[in-house]
This record gives sequence, C-alpha cells and structure tokens, in this order.
Amino acid sequence: MESPCVDICVIHPEARLCTGCYRSMDEISQWSRMGSEERAEVMAELPDRSKLVVKRRGGRAARLKRP
Repeated sequence: MESPCVDICVIHPEARLCTGCYRSMDEISQWSRMGSEERAEVMAELPDRSKLVVKRRGGRAARLKRP
C-alpha cells in the first residue's frame, strides 16, 4: 500500500497536521481503510499543505521569551 509517511511523526500544534507527511490525524488513522482513489486524492493535496506547517525553532525556552 502506498503511503506518504516518512517516519517523522510529529503533529504540529496549530495546523494539526503531521510535520513529516502533512496528513491529519483522521487521515493517518483511516489510511489503511481508505480506497486507493481516496488515498490518491489525499496525496495530491499534501504538497499544498506544507505551507501550513511552519517548523518551530527554539522549543520551550524560545516561547517563554516572547513579550
């Protein structure tokens, strides 16, 4: 079964998308139950979702320094 998973399974806190494959939690959990056409539709949307997932830098310490 084809999958966009790249083994970087971290959910972005605001976008609620995986930072590795850009799927939502629902899409990830339903992936094996989706038909091939439905999976293809999701995979076609993934490149556009990359803009929604801005990687955070600095971790907790950087968040605490905000004014």
